[in-house]
Amino acid sequence: MRNFIEQMRSQGLVTDVHEPVSSRFDAPKRAFSTDKLLFFHNLDGKKAVMNLVASREALAVALGVPSGELVPKLAKCRYNGTLKDAGTLPLRPVNLDEIPIMENYPKEGGRYLNSGVVFSRYEGIENASVHRMLKAGKDRLVARLVEGRHTHTLHKKALAQGERLPVAVVIGMHPLVLFASCSRVPESMELPFAAELLGGEIPVYTLPNGVRVPDAEIILEGYIGSETAVEGPYVDITRTYDPERIQPVIELNGMYTKPDFIYHGLVNAGDEHKLLMGAPYEPLIYRSVAQVTGVTDVVLTKGGCGYLHGVVQIRKRTEGDGKNAIMAAFAAHTSLKHVVIVDEDIDPANLSDVEFAIATRVRADRDTLIIPGVRGSSLDPSRIGDGLNVKMGIDATMELGKEGEFVRAVWED
Repeated sequence: MRNFIEQMRSQGLVTDVHEPVSSRFDAPKRAFSTDKLLFFHNLDGKKAVMNLVASREALAVALGVPSGELVPKLAKCRYNGTLKDAGTLPLRPVNLDEIPIMENYPKEGGRYLNSGVVFSRYEGIENASVHRMLKAGKDRLVARLVEGRHTHTLHKKALAQGERLPVAVVIGMHPLVLFASCSRVPESMELPFAAELLGGEIPVYTLPNGVRVPDAEIILEGYIGSETAVEGPYVDITRTYDPERIQPVIELNGMYTKPDFIYHGLVNAGDEHKLLMGAPYEPLIYRSVAQVTGVTDVVLTKGGCGYLHGVVQIRKRTEGDGKNAIMAAFAAHTSLKHVVIVDEDIDPANLSDVEFAIATRVRADRDTLIIPGVRGSSLDPSRIGDGLNVKMGIDATMELGKEGEFVRAVWED
């Protein structure tokens, strides 16, 4: 992570904050107002970073490609990196009070750790995923484990055998490891995916509980057993409050920190949250649309919470490709609510350009596709009570054979 921060700094993409900043509301408010990387030199007396990878530009820096090539590069990944055994780490007693875990919003349940990746291992199966975790003491976190997701499944399996699930909470890693942990990949492939993104290999440490973890600023070892506690309310991706729930407790028993560690804080509903929620779905949509027509780019938009709205840029081959692309996008990302299909001359990351395409190339009776009664996102506050929703796709592409009628005037150099 430190190498990446210096990479960003060399390109003028870091804002250093030297004055004292509070972890209660102050730092989160500053991070929410920008997508630039913020480096706090005195966050409750500690060093911290926020908005580590809060923009497509930052993700492009991490991957070493132009931002326009992000999705095609990610879509080609095969999760085939290798893991290098780096031995063990010296653990000490846990004290979460040493970490400036932030209180992000009024009326939330307390101080939330949003940037920690939960690595787990059970019966030879490994997983890495991001969970919101509420601080519940010096050695306790209450984790929201979404039903049916992999950590929840492994936890249930361990409990059924009368055992606890071994886990590690890892904070402050290279953003590509974080990105890989947010991605939908084949079973046990998060670390190999991270290794592939980082050039082919990644060192991993084995903790006493058997869980393997990457290099990071802070590593917490523990278990998820049968203990539960109240978690929430919590401000989720739509900046609305998710209610209280009874959730499992992570019991922590060991802690590793780098000397003079840098804490990575993440404000929920901010730009980094949106990017990490949505960007991993962009290559999945790209691959799906590629099965029905030529596809050149995919963007899940910031205004759509980085998750619910998408723009897909295609190279149209036949009339009807736009609607096929709509259906392929919805199939790849079932939480997607609205999607716009555009031509190659429209920049999918420029919403003014996308609106222009809708204004000049769409007839609502012909170019919109309404799909009622389908499963949508549980995070959408407008969803139907049982979780169903109505989706809309807009084909904002030019009619083949009439491209000359849509040529935009430009000045020659």
